[in-house]
Amino acid sequence: MKLVVLDGYTLNPGDLSWDKLRSLAEVEIFDRTPPEEVMTRAKGAPLVLTNKVKLPAAVIEALPELRYIGVLATGHDVVDGTAAAKRGIPVSNVPGYGTASVAQHVFALLLEMTNGAGRYSTVVPKKWSQSSDFCFYEQPLFELEGKTLGILGYGTIGRSVAAIGRALGMEIIVHSRSPVIESDVTAVDLPTLFRNSDVLTLHCPSTNDTRQIVNAERLKTMKPASYLINTARGTLIDEEALAEALNRGEIAGAGLDVLSAEPPPASNPLLQAKNCCITPHVAWASKEARQRLMNQVVANVEAFLAGKPIHDVTHAMRQFSLGHLSTRL
Repeated sequence: MKLVVLDGYTLNPGDLSWDKLRSLAEVEIFDRTPPEEVMTRAKGAPLVLTNKVKLPAAVIEALPELRYIGVLATGHDVVDGTAAAKRGIPVSNVPGYGTASVAQHVFALLLEMTNGAGRYSTVVPKKWSQSSDFCFYEQPLFELEGKTLGILGYGTIGRSVAAIGRALGMEIIVHSRSPVIESDVTAVDLPTLFRNSDVLTLHCPSTNDTRQIVNAERLKTMKPASYLINTARGTLIDEEALAEALNRGEIAGAGLDVLSAEPPPASNPLLQAKNCCITPHVAWASKEARQRLMNQVVANVEAFLAGKPIHDVTHAMRQFSLGHLSTRL
């Protein structure tokens, strides 16, 4: 049976093995697939795996041999769920593989803004030997203990971020669509979350209700000394509004691993905004996380071939595409 991987490079740039997947099917792997090549490359393959290459309804409907779609990620909005459901094609994703890595990256971004280790390392060779004192200050330093960490979306990653925040002595407030039962976490409404957070980190999906949930109006309610972190989806933020808020000093800084378009156009205002630390969507990409992802992709394919698909998100995808999935955010 033929299996096609449309964009395998970001999962495996060469440091992992495809051998277990190759043991299950006749595998053809493409590092990247442009939209105009999707039909040609997927033609005749019952099994197709994709990460960011889109499989819209027109493509799914034009591939009669297609029986299974595997997403090399947790998010599955690159696949038209309604079209897959109509054909009875299961769509499997991989939940939870990057939780630890993403939570770690949240604090990598935050600590760079509050402590500036990377920034200092670039200026020390030029400036420290010329300093009149044993130390010099390139930026304000910001202690996290006792500060309020606000978390928008309190799923698995949000909980891991909260645990790290508590270890640093931070108070935790959250806004979530699910009940919050922990005694050391305070559930608040959305205005309170924006108003009271010293650090606000985003961990919710991008839906019709959450797109640009961080907008000019809400940014104006944040503390001038606060920081915004986004390792979730770039579309959660009105990027022009955030750039303006940063440039005017309405908030102290932003740490972003995701943008609304990736790679971003040079015109994205955040690329030149003040106190904006941006990484290229790598929070998920530790080798350990990618190995867990690879292992689960193989398990998903094995389960489908055995007639018992797992992590099938087709029903949820169809609800989402029809606008029935409420986030309560």
